[in-house]
Formats: sequence, structure tokens, C-alpha cells
Amino acid sequence: MPLLSVICGAYNIASEPVAEQSIESLLAQSFRDFEIIICNDGSTDATDELLCRYAKQDSRIKIIKNEKNRGLAYSLNKCLSLANGSYIARHDFDDISLSTRFEKQIYYLEEHGDIDILGTAVALFDEKGIFDEEYFPALVMAEDFLYTSPYKHGTVVFRRGVLLSAGGYRVAPETIRTEDYELFMRMCAMGYKGANLMEILYLFKEDTAAKSRRKYKYRIDEARVRARGFFALGLMPRGIPYVIKPLIVGLMPRALITHVQRKRREKGRKYGHEEI
Repeated sequence: MPLLSVICGAYNIASEPVAEQSIESLLAQSFRDFEIIICNDGSTDATDELLCRYAKQDSRIKIIKNEKNRGLAYSLNKCLSLANGSYIARHDFDDISLSTRFEKQIYYLEEHGDIDILGTAVALFDEKGIFDEEYFPALVMAEDFLYTSPYKHGTVVFRRGVLLSAGGYRVAPETIRTEDYELFMRMCAMGYKGANLMEILYLFKEDTAAKSRRKYKYRIDEARVRARGFFALGLMPRGIPYVIKPLIVGLMPRALITHVQRKRREKGRKYGHEEI
């Protein structure tokens, strides 16, 4: 049995410019004892052909399918049900895992038995290349969930038993864009501990165009997820302004949002470098 299982959802990734580089970044990991379980979530393009080509090249890749698009939470739970590893890693096919990512995360988790979820810092890139860095709390506390998620979803590695104990991802209409945020808050409320490596081990594609097109419905859904999570974490009533934050952000000009995010990353970057 492999020590690590990587679970991935794939929906119409054949048109994603970095999809092949993303898959190859997993196959190039210095840590080798893992399997990759990919759920093709009802893709309508050449995603199946792309995934099958790589599966033929490397027996660690296992492909499963949804007959229709069911969403990321459903797909990841399906992958999780087939996973054999003691650890579960995430990875998204518009992002890139640096070659030592799994090696360093598994080593940390093996040395720190009290940590159940481990993320990393990221470099942000777009079609022009890398343009910024983002750091997250070294040790995650309940208060860290107020502003945004204290992890970048694609970077995390879970202890498999802990993730199963938490019930996996919640499949519900309001978690379509916040399945990771909801899961992380739920796990924190259950007493599971999380941390982040203060090292960039993941390249995250920042799709600002997609964010600007996000339907306001998803802002309302996020507010609902925040309210439920903050109650469970004991963050109410002081969390109320943060519950309505996504509703306000959805009305702000994109340029202003980008400015605020850049300032927040600058603050986090100072914090991250101080911790290294």
C-alpha cells in the first residue's frame, strides 16, 4: 500500500494551458510512494483522453468517472473512498506542485504527530508568470478563519483517518465554491490541528477573470458557510462582520479588491519570511 494518496477532481482540463505540466509535476516528485486517484467529473472535452494517456505511462495513476458533472466535493469524496494511503494530499490541475512538496510535507507530519492538516506557502502566477507570494499561519487557530481560509486547498495533506473521521467534504448547494473552507472549519471545531510550512512548495494559478465573473449567489452561499462555521468555532457574535464580508466584496470594484488582496499578501509575506 502506498503511504500517500493524491486525490484530484478533473473537469474539462484538456483546455487548461498548464494541465500537462501540472500532472507531470506530480510524477516528478522526489517522494515516490504514492498513488494518484483522479475523478473525471463528467468532462465534455478531451480530458478523458489526456488522463488515460498519462495513466498508461504511470501505473500509480487511477482514473474514475462521474457520468455527469457532480462538483468537486462529490468527486473528492469518491476518490477518498478508494484511497489506500495513510496520508491524503490535494492537488489541482491548473496548479503545479514543486518537486520536493510531498517529501517535505510527509517528513513534517511524520515528525509532528499532533498535526492533522498541513499546507504550504504558495507562489501566485497567471498567463504572464509568477507575480506574488502568499503565506499562511504557521499554526492554525480558530481566529484565522475569520478573514479567509488559513490554507490554500491544493497544498494540503491530511491524515487519512482524521479526514474520514470528519466525514470528508460536505456535498451541498452552498458549499459548491467553499467545500474546502467548510471542511477546514469543521475539522478545527472538532479539535483537529493544522499548520503550514513557511516555504513555497506550490504554484497557484490566480484567475482574476473568473473571480470577477463569480455569481453573487456564491457570495451568499459563502456567508452561510461562514455563519455556520463561526458558530461551531465559538467566533460569534464577533464574527458577524466577517460573515457579511463576502456580500460586501461582491459589490466592490475588481480593482479595489485586487488592491486589498495585495496589501494582505504583503503583510503575510513579512510574517512568512520572519518565520523561516
